[in-house]
Amino acid sequence: MNKYEADVGVQNFEPFNRRSIRLKGYDYSQNGGYFITICTANRLCLFGEIIDGEMLLNEFGNIVDKCWLEIPKHHPSVRLEEYTIMPNHIHGILVIHDDIGVQNFEPLRIENKFQKIIPHSIGSIIRGFKIGVTKYFRQNTDIYNVWQRNYYEQIIKDDISFDTICKYIINNPINWEVDENYHSM
Repeated sequence: MNKYEADVGVQNFEPFNRRSIRLKGYDYSQNGGYFITICTANRLCLFGEIIDGEMLLNEFGNIVDKCWLEIPKHHPSVRLEEYTIMPNHIHGILVIHDDIGVQNFEPLRIENKFQKIIPHSIGSIIRGFKIGVTKYFRQNTDIYNVWQRNYYEQIIKDDISFDTICKYIINNPINWEVDENYHSM
């Protein structure tokens, strides 16, 4: 038990001055590929199960799939690449791209110390996705916290990295039992 649990009597309390896991000074709204991993709260297996190396989505896994596929509708500058939904997490590649000529009409980015999430950045995209899934869960189940508070991202630097990550995503269901997110059900 840490000092925050003793003081407020709540588990998993995080202080307000958490350290960011993001690359300091990096603009996560700029063009490029991003490998994203989002885990469920407490790594609960909510989205289905793996049978014979194949992920079988349940009702909630299908909602996650639907919300993921809707990302480009809300963010037209985002292209979805390889992704997979696992029992307790999702891996996916998001590519942010601008149409030719759009850069000239892009609004100036003014630093706002009060607004932590930049519109159309990876953070705002993931936030919207998580909200969509969470809203469904709260309306249809007694599960209030679906997701871990944060997410993991890796900036994809080149085609070799892209190909390696795609293979990892495709093979994730086959490798479920050795996955660091695996929890036997």
